[in-house]
Amino acid sequence: MCGMTRASDVGFPFSAIVGQDRLRLALILCAVHPGIGGVLVRGEKGTAKSTVVRALAALLPPVVDEGGSRRARLVELPIGATEDRVVGSLDLGKVLRDGEQAFQPGLLAAAHHGVLYVDEVNLLHDHLVDVLLDAAAMGRVHIERDGVSHSHPARFVLVGTMNPEEGELRPQLLDRFGLTVDVAASRDIDVRMAVVRRRLDYERDPQAFGEQYADQDRQLAQQIIAARDLVDAVELDDIELRRIAALCAAFDVDGMRADLVVARAATAHAAWRGSASVGEEDVRIAAELALPHRRRRDPFDEPGLDQQQLDDAMEQASEQADNPPEPDDFPEPPDDNPDGTGGGAPPQVSDKGGSGPTNHSPATQSHYRTTLLQIPGVGEGAPGRRSRSQGSHGRVVRPVAQANHGLHLLGTVFAAARHQQARGRTDGRLLLESDDLRGAHREGREGNLVVFVVDASGSMAARDRLAAVTGAVVSLLRDAYQRRDKVAVVTIRGREANLVLPPTSSVDIAVRRLASMRTGGKTPLAQGLLRARDVVLREQVRDPQRRPMIVLLTDGRATGGVEPVQRAKIAAGMLARAGVASVVIDCERGLVRLGLAADMARELRAQYRRLDEVSAESVAGAVRSQSARSSSAA
Repeated sequence: MCGMTRASDVGFPFSAIVGQDRLRLALILCAVHPGIGGVLVRGEKGTAKSTVVRALAALLPPVVDEGGSRRARLVELPIGATEDRVVGSLDLGKVLRDGEQAFQPGLLAAAHHGVLYVDEVNLLHDHLVDVLLDAAAMGRVHIERDGVSHSHPARFVLVGTMNPEEGELRPQLLDRFGLTVDVAASRDIDVRMAVVRRRLDYERDPQAFGEQYADQDRQLAQQIIAARDLVDAVELDDIELRRIAALCAAFDVDGMRADLVVARAATAHAAWRGSASVGEEDVRIAAELALPHRRRRDPFDEPGLDQQQLDDAMEQASEQADNPPEPDDFPEPPDDNPDGTGGGAPPQVSDKGGSGPTNHSPATQSHYRTTLLQIPGVGEGAPGRRSRSQGSHGRVVRPVAQANHGLHLLGTVFAAARHQQARGRTDGRLLLESDDLRGAHREGREGNLVVFVVDASGSMAARDRLAAVTGAVVSLLRDAYQRRDKVAVVTIRGREANLVLPPTSSVDIAVRRLASMRTGGKTPLAQGLLRARDVVLREQVRDPQRRPMIVLLTDGRATGGVEPVQRAKIAAGMLARAGVASVVIDCERGLVRLGLAADMARELRAQYRRLDEVSAESVAGAVRSQSARSSSAA
């Protein structure tokens, strides 16, 4: 449930927080200069992320508005919030009561001059994250919808918290956050003792505990006000601006947003320490907060900033800053082409379709290209970016008679308007009847459950076959990350099938599990298919609207257990009758092929492809084709 802190609430003091100095600094910098764009706090559960954010609001300057002076608000955005609740919409009460078209502000307006807090921001729908980040960057909200044209200021400190184990934000959204901080519980015994002691003291008597730190919090609040007054006057000279540009270029970040954020954060840090100009120290701290998440070009790249690499980049940036080129040192534009477009070698193209050098971990370097696995038809699943869906999320396409997925306001008003004269309207109020109500037909995209069944037996491990299989799986996992799917991984080897990764949205964990999986032994193929079926059935109970698909990567050899071939056929028939979309990738190699994977594909009613014949795009086509046949059969 969303809400705002009450003035009578006694929160945990900001000054009493132990062991989160980097997070406290990032929040203070955004309070000094909201144009930085907010803070993304990444960390495991139980690391006081929410406590620090809530404590910040008490330090912000009082707000003077139409109602007089008040404390800055902490506005919490619930995961299930609609776009109307976030940005605002028509005031339905005034429309129905007075016939007046008035705007009702949303949570962004309530957060003006305060803190907008989004817990588990990685689980928020992408289009809402875009709205929040746009407002945080521009300081205003523009609404053009339902016949309403409205704009209002919305300058706030945006803070999003997330647990990476529950799924990552897409790189495009990561880049929109100004700063990021990774938090973890301290391993220092004294620090852990201090955290527990202060928490217990707070719970025993919040009022008395708060009074102990009141003077320190008051001093911090005054420092924030002083820094805000100073920040616009802080000088960022060309030497430090060159240092910032050289530093961002050294880390090869995309676009220019990083340069702007580092400049703003460095200016805010200089104001925070009371300096009239930005220095090298300010630039370094700003870079440590603004660059780590912008280096993640791939969902499987490790987050963070290596300190040695930062030291080297700062040294190079210092050389650039201290020795700017003379005007004559700038190269002349190439004249190889008479049209002035220049010549030279074409830019490098990365495997993500962008230009520039690639910087991937070894696990992600593969000749398989990321693809779209899309289940045909229209589902009603969880918000995502893969298969078509209709339900409570997505864009409103048109009004419909059934109001199952929210009220379509204009459709309702227009339906009632034509009957006003017949209903005897005399006082200007809109007369509504139940037949006037119109629902909103929404169309969007859903996320799916993709279960990978990977044969890790001895026959697969031979001749580096498993390396090729892992490369194919990684390319498909990358796509699952981008499409907001859940993924699960089942490996089969020896005498059993192991669920090495239960359904999760954190696909980078899936890659780590694949890299460390054990291989060798026989092939209990039946157990693998049955384990995949169990995963699907259990997940359908938890999340019945998320449609599943199974991707089986195997050479088709069933050698584990009693009557392994017959048992594998029985298991495959059970999956086929359940109508689960599936595709079999034949990983068998060599001049002599037994064709066992093709037999398994027939039992599963799945499409069959050979690993060395297909790209990931062909795999996706096979899944779509087989899904269509499975749906028609069901």
